[in-house]
Amino acid sequence: MLLDILNITNFCLGILFVMCYFFQVMYLFIPFIIKMPKHKPTVPHKYAILISARNEEAVIGTLIDSIAQQDYPSELVTVVVVADNCTDKTAEVARQRGALVYERFNTEEVGKGYALNFVLHRLDEDLGPDAFDAFIVFDADNILTKNFITEINKTFSDGYEVITTYRNSKNYGDNWLSSGTGLWFIRESKYLNGSRFRIGACPQVSGTGFLFSNNIKKQNDGWPYHTLTEDYEFTCDSVVKGIRFGYCEDARFYDEQVTGFVQAWHQRVRWCKGGMQAFIKHCGGLIKGIFSKKFVASYDMTMSIFPAYVISILACFVNIIGVTALLIAGYDPIETITSTLLMVLGAYLLLFTQSLVCTITEWRHIRAKWYKKVLYAFTFPFFIFSLIPAAFVAMFKRVEWKPIKHSDASEEERAQMEAVDEVGKRQREADDDGDGTVGEGEGAKGGEGSADTDSEATADKSVSTAPATVD
Repeated sequence: MLLDILNITNFCLGILFVMCYFFQVMYLFIPFIIKMPKHKPTVPHKYAILISARNEEAVIGTLIDSIAQQDYPSELVTVVVVADNCTDKTAEVARQRGALVYERFNTEEVGKGYALNFVLHRLDEDLGPDAFDAFIVFDADNILTKNFITEINKTFSDGYEVITTYRNSKNYGDNWLSSGTGLWFIRESKYLNGSRFRIGACPQVSGTGFLFSNNIKKQNDGWPYHTLTEDYEFTCDSVVKGIRFGYCEDARFYDEQVTGFVQAWHQRVRWCKGGMQAFIKHCGGLIKGIFSKKFVASYDMTMSIFPAYVISILACFVNIIGVTALLIAGYDPIETITSTLLMVLGAYLLLFTQSLVCTITEWRHIRAKWYKKVLYAFTFPFFIFSLIPAAFVAMFKRVEWKPIKHSDASEEERAQMEAVDEVGKRQREADDDGDGTVGEGEGAKGGEGSADTDSEATADKSVSTAPATVD
């Protein structure tokens, strides 16, 4: 009797989970069915690149250099750095490279949201409210491909007020943690945001590498998003307001993922807590939107940030209590845990299918040795499973933002990133032309494995490491 109850409960939880997230499985097919819309005529726009940095002297110079090397007119780009509660030389390094720097010291209002709001108001005061057409936000550890601004400008010229882009990883191949986070962002970019954009839903902003227009700044009177995940909060608020986001797959950048378990744990707890904060703040508007013309975007956003926590934590409690009770009652141990194992296996296979599809289709864009790409497709589900205890802790613990230490990319690593992106760009162009292969001699410029390894990738054009001035 007790075993039947456990089996039925697990079956119902499994059905509920599938009902909530089957749409994300369908997202795997949409990029192969619906092509990206053609761009409208491109219009030049003036951009401010906003970088919120706290003690990032080791990496911020590389980001500013990569912005200076853009193929977009430099006179239309202004790099703006807010050195937020810094105790190192972040501000000095940024000024040396020509950035406009604002220093902020406030230990009460801590976080990127407060820093962005501060710098937006300072820019209005110093340069005027219409000095820029739009703002592009980056974290200090990011590196841009050379055509990033050119590509995002095409999508901005299409009329979108908010645009998110393709987020790749510098250090995907370091371990299962960096690959887990890296594959999460690649999957989010290619299959979640890419599919959302194609079907008219709302792509989600993911912390860095996104654009918002001057109109959005004016409507919001700056940046009023101050939860632990201000990106989710901004997306939730925009969905409620009916603002449709754009997605630019050809605007690509790299960032560094954490590799230590302690830092990764703090990061995941913050993600979970911030997602809960954003949902609680906007749940009324999101749920109301499900029963309106905003159904797709509202349902997608609601399912993305809330039910997974509840269903997963509930499933864990049900199975821990149920299995313990059955063992105490003298049931056969193997028969007792079979139901639980089948549920875990089903979840693993669902997640593995997504990681496998993403790894295969984005193979040329992932910077790691081939066997690591294969291995980390298998470990990705365990990375997702690790969010369950993080979500449980986040429900009860007071969580504060904690800085993550970053390391600068070497010249060789930057050249490798450029090479990987160049190979992927040629493949995308070939796919768009209806030819599934890259032209002879145009692949990795030096061998089959050059885009698949950390040490063997070579670049057509090396990325300069010299300090560069940005107007």
